[in-house]
Amino acid sequence: MTSPVKVDKYPPYAYTPTEDRQLPLANPAMPPLFDEPTTLQNFVSHVNWFQSILLFSTPILGAYLASQTELHTKTLYWSLIYYMITGLGITAGYHRYWAHKSYDATSITRVGLALAGSGAFQGSIHWWSRGHRAHHRWTDSDKDPYAATRGFFFSHIGWMLINRPSNRIGYADTADLKKDPLVRFQHKHYIYFAVFMTFIFPMLVAGIFWGDWKGGFVYSGLCRLVCIHHATFCVNSLAHYIGETSFDDYHTPKDSWITAIVTCGEGYHNFHHEFPQDYRNAILWHQYDPTKWLIKGLSFIGQTYNLKTFSANEIQKGQAQMMEKRVDELKRNLKFGVPISDLPVYTMEEFKSMVNTKDKKWILMDGIMYDVENFDHPGGAKYLFAGIGKDMTKSFNGGIYNHSNGARNLLSSMRVGVLKDSIDLSRNYSKTETSNEKCVEYDNSLEPEKRKIL
Repeated sequence: MTSPVKVDKYPPYAYTPTEDRQLPLANPAMPPLFDEPTTLQNFVSHVNWFQSILLFSTPILGAYLASQTELHTKTLYWSLIYYMITGLGITAGYHRYWAHKSYDATSITRVGLALAGSGAFQGSIHWWSRGHRAHHRWTDSDKDPYAATRGFFFSHIGWMLINRPSNRIGYADTADLKKDPLVRFQHKHYIYFAVFMTFIFPMLVAGIFWGDWKGGFVYSGLCRLVCIHHATFCVNSLAHYIGETSFDDYHTPKDSWITAIVTCGEGYHNFHHEFPQDYRNAILWHQYDPTKWLIKGLSFIGQTYNLKTFSANEIQKGQAQMMEKRVDELKRNLKFGVPISDLPVYTMEEFKSMVNTKDKKWILMDGIMYDVENFDHPGGAKYLFAGIGKDMTKSFNGGIYNHSNGARNLLSSMRVGVLKDSIDLSRNYSKTETSNEKCVEYDNSLEPEKRKIL
């Protein structure tokens, strides 16, 4: 009968070395013509004309009409409110609900989010979520539809200006979205949803309630659209360029409060890519995430439920691993003196001889010998030289004065030797090996400088 494999109950954790983690690559067998470079000859066929005209005409037209249209105070307030409504329609609806299924919602909330998201004119729920799921599955690879590794402009807006064959975009499962009647209906009639919610609805509100029809169209519709476009586009661009890698630094997403303010709370992007099913983007109370607050607030009145979160233990693992990695990187640039394993080994008699016959200014502490000849002791030279040739372990550790961590670190640069049999009894000091095991004999024939801890 085979005995069960023994597993360590508490295995040590460690971040995975970068060189062992491979980016998802495009199919190398794919003919290059499927993603050929854009040239003057094929330029026309490569341009996505609908999206290019929309993205370039709206800011030009908005700037011109705004210069010809008076901005009323009520229209300004309505434009800001509708900006947040449509922004949250994308972040809370398209993104966290449909793309990631990070919570459940009632029918009335789902309809509201679909309408609000349509007002941002960023494609149907199905189209948007399909691309975003591919982005998460194929992050930073050739199959990422808006890979930050292709440059800031490409990830921000460039990917929408060109036609890339669908077979060059990474696969993403959208079977659940295809079964959703609301998603199917909005996708089928998307252009009507988008035009009405983007331009007509905000104009109706401003026109009916305070008579500013033109201002409602120009500011609440057109100018707001340009702002919400580039704010949410920053999730694909800015959120991959500025900030901190709080949980993993293998991919480009970053955590930044600046991006969070710009994107209605989507700026803690490193967290989001590590824990995409979490309904939160910011996990600390003081971090800006109005999308999280909306989802949580709606849960108090029963409109959202089953809010998904990752456990604090799993989140803190990533934080601890990144802290450990940064500490390791910092330590690699610091000098800690000669490693103890590289120091020569002396007996007590040899230590005494080095002090008495060779006039070495050595002291002994915790089995390590230090040369303090050139050290200027802050308490005075007499305190230092009184310990020459002696074991000052007790005095250093509180017998006379319990020295600071700074003093202990400084001593590491003064190490000159190790006292035999004082560091680790499981180690030995011979340079010979037999049968792949360390020899446990101490070779007295070697000079002290040639005896090493192995």
